[in-house]
Amino acid sequence: MNSMTETTYWITIAHLEGWGHEKINNLIIKVYHEDKSNWQTFFEQQEIEWKQKYNLSQNQIQDLLNAKNNLPNNSFLAEDLTSQGYEIIPINSPDYSKTLKINLKKNAPPILYIKGNKQIMLENSIAIVGSRDATPTALQFTDNIASRVSKENKAIVSGFAKGVDKQALDSSIKYNGLSIIVLPQGITTFASGFKKYYKELVAGQILVISTFHPKAAWNVGLAMARNPIIYGLSKDIYVAQASDSGGTWQGVMDGLKKGRTIFVKEPEKEEKSANALLIKAGAIAVDFNGNILDKTNKDEINTELINSKTQTLEEQIVTALKNKPLTAKQLIDLLNLQMTAQKLSSLLKNLNYIEPIEKTSPQIFRIQEDKANTTLFKNS
Repeated sequence: MNSMTETTYWITIAHLEGWGHEKINNLIIKVYHEDKSNWQTFFEQQEIEWKQKYNLSQNQIQDLLNAKNNLPNNSFLAEDLTSQGYEIIPINSPDYSKTLKINLKKNAPPILYIKGNKQIMLENSIAIVGSRDATPTALQFTDNIASRVSKENKAIVSGFAKGVDKQALDSSIKYNGLSIIVLPQGITTFASGFKKYYKELVAGQILVISTFHPKAAWNVGLAMARNPIIYGLSKDIYVAQASDSGGTWQGVMDGLKKGRTIFVKEPEKEEKSANALLIKAGAIAVDFNGNILDKTNKDEINTELINSKTQTLEEQIVTALKNKPLTAKQLIDLLNLQMTAQKLSSLLKNLNYIEPIEKTSPQIFRIQEDKANTTLFKNS
């Protein structure tokens, strides 16, 4: 099967009407990893084979038949995209972001439409998120973080919204850093953006990504659906300014529930933001320059399992770090350990499932990112 034919099938599958990412990815696993097959062979099968072999319902079969009828149109689309310099990256490609697969697992988008330096997807990346109506203080914090991470050769992920998102991108460009723009629209509708950032695209500083149909226009629904991709592409997340509702709040709270490492700017006195609430919920407080502040309150962490006498020291440490990343001293205080912070730090560094967060002082430790459960989500 030639690459253009394969691309046509991937576009067709990725936009199955009424199918979410998880349902599509489950089918991908069955076709590519269990059957060791491909989409062309799949679509050549009879309906009865789809039903018996893949346990598809009649409604799902009808969805696939409708999609099959759209293959000719998608073939033209695939050729048009390729001729204009876009790339289509399926989830089983080695070019697909490992970070995105690890963070979103079966909710990762089946394909990515991209233009620019795709190697940026393989770099460590961070997102700086916050309000569209950001204060000058929040925007300066964003600039400070962008300056630091650009020097560390990390990519900054931006949703290209006004406020904090746009400041993060502008600052990354100012400091000659790497950037990923995640679009809330189809990639072919970003013509003005490609023109504006032509210089940076040619220089390999920017990668533009969309997960939506290439011709999809911007709308509120797509803007909200883009937010998990921003968080998913990022190893760490910095919050400049948040309210107690909306996309930033929802994204951070979801990330905290999943054990993500999220840094939040310590709010100033009289500051009207929900930053303090996010820190109380388990985010890590940082100062104006992104340096970590010790804000851990032992009473805020559930110690029921941590203090179990049936657990070994390693099990207690793992349970504690599943709540939130901690320093060695915080672990000692939390677990009532009789050892120095230096000794515990050495112990933690020798455990292959625990890692220190880069460039933090004092050093903060966390559980390593989960490995995917299927070959679909393993790095090729």
